[in-house]
Amino acid sequence: MRHPEETGEGIARRSPLLDPADWDTYGEPPPPVPPTPAELTALLGLLTMPRARIATVVTGHSRDTASVSAAEAFRAAWEARGGTVLADVDWPESAASWLRPARRLAAPAPDAWVIAAAPPGFVQLARRLRHSTDWDPSRTYAFGSLSDSRVPALAGPGTLHGLRGATPDGGTWTVRGGWVTSLPGRTSG
Repeated sequence: MRHPEETGEGIARRSPLLDPADWDTYGEPPPPVPPTPAELTALLGLLTMPRARIATVVTGHSRDTASVSAAEAFRAAWEARGGTVLADVDWPESAASWLRPARRLAAPAPDAWVIAAAPPGFVQLARRLRHSTDWDPSRTYAFGSLSDSRVPALAGPGTLHGLRGATPDGGTWTVRGGWVTSLPGRTSG
């Protein structure tokens, strides 16, 4: 039997807006940095693993320069491999409501979602996605800016379970429950 956090069952039904005190409790993760070639390669590797069968994606990104750059680099590399990007959705770091970007991100029903984002906006968007759409974090892949354990802690129990991504050194990471587990990138030699 799977734990409720693994299935998304038992996720508290609460507003996606974070209380400012939550940031004070955990501290805000660092802002995104532009993607490295190793990070992009590792992310593409996750999406093209045998048995993944991912052809269509929706990209989502916050509006900071590094996240926009990461989303653009991913799109170019994905389409060069013959993949299809069904939609590209962006969002501000703060919003009165997260429903519109959440619906735009989930509506195309892709094989997977690819996220390049700053943690503050993504945490709130993810909470809305889980509360109001059929979005599945286990079908979602992200850049290293979201590999900080404060991200699932702030998103809440089970909200990001299964989210995975790549790190700047070409490693990978996965959210399991409230933890981020990382594997280092391969080194040559």
